[in-house]
Amino acid sequence: MPVATAEDKPEPLPEYPKLHPENTLTALNPEKTLFAEIATVDGKKKVVRVGLVCEVCLREGPLEVFLCKKGTKEHEAIVRVDADAQFIHAALEAAGARAGKPTQFVNPTTEQAEYKPASGDKITVLVHYRHRGQIRTHPAQEWIWDRNKKMILPFDWVFAGSVTIVDPDNGRKFYGANSGDIISISNFPYSMLEIPVEISKDDANLIYEARTERIPPLWSKVWVILQPAAATGPAR
Repeated sequence: MPVATAEDKPEPLPEYPKLHPENTLTALNPEKTLFAEIATVDGKKKVVRVGLVCEVCLREGPLEVFLCKKGTKEHEAIVRVDADAQFIHAALEAAGARAGKPTQFVNPTTEQAEYKPASGDKITVLVHYRHRGQIRTHPAQEWIWDRNKKMILPFDWVFAGSVTIVDPDNGRKFYGANSGDIISISNFPYSMLEIPVEISKDDANLIYEARTERIPPLWSKVWVILQPAAATGPAR
């Protein structure tokens, strides 16, 4: 059996990079994989960013999703999180982000094919992690490579907000992004965060791939930080 080298071993989770040292970090779920960064503004506490404790689940190959829920689309996503996507949605709303709608493929009135891009507030997505002895922080786009244009993903994500699906047989509700599409690269009707550009599933497979050399080893722990456009100030 091959011996794992330092390059192969998963990296541990670094300390969360607060926007300001006086901000607090509060766990929002029992698994402690979903956190709110809270600042005091004019004497009132306010959620300014959302932090997700994720794992690297793919380092090479075509992509359709950047972040999926654990146990769903690990074969086409770079990172996964053990958290309910609906709770992530609620945390973003607490941070002041307004949800729009995922990509529309059909006009609901005419029932004819009609494309409308995803809408919603812009969300900056950052990754904070250890790799090769260094702690790094940068936009998540730097892990996604456009093989045709030879550049990183050139688009930002918006808070599409997914949809709630109701089972007609039992009335149970299901938040669509829990099927895997938490932060999507192609257009999916259930995406929570989506790129507001027409990119089909097939196009994503042909165009976008993991930027292997920039991504830490499999199963490394990574902070994925979601920052609504309204939040300001450099990470420290």
